[in-house]
Amino acid sequence: MDICPCGSARPYDECCGPVIRGEQQAATPEAVMRSRYSAYARGEIEYLRASLHPGHRSDFDPAKTRSWAENSEWRSLEIVGTSGGSPDDSEGTVEFIASFTEKGIARTHHELASFEKEDGLWYFVDGKVVPPKPVVREAPKVGRNDPCTCGSGRKFKKCCGA
Repeated sequence: MDICPCGSARPYDECCGPVIRGEQQAATPEAVMRSRYSAYARGEIEYLRASLHPGHRSDFDPAKTRSWAENSEWRSLEIVGTSGGSPDDSEGTVEFIASFTEKGIARTHHELASFEKEDGLWYFVDGKVVPPKPVVREAPKVGRNDPCTCGSGRKFKKCCGA
């Protein structure tokens, strides 16, 4: 059994396969997102173009897309959240994290993707990278001249900070 790359744990032919092959339509923006990830993982470049909103296809480069897709190892897709995208909506968003390895380097891509429904079909419009959240310290920062946190009685810079 060929498991779908989108992370659904379902067989590819019962999940994203029929959408990519054009046998059925993606019912939600999340389904489009999952099928696009699977298309990258399987090198289905024509589907990536077809699922792109018609107004945004002019700068689609199939050669570069194919090169990137085929030279990356697609590891996982995590859907962080969705907004809109119900049958009555004309717009929706999907926040996702795609994990892949490119040129031997493990990478993650965190994006908020926008989708629009046109003539009853959902299309990917564009995406914005979600910046990493700043680190918030639980404890106050120890200064160089503060007493060492280990309890030695020495200054931090001369003890554990050395």
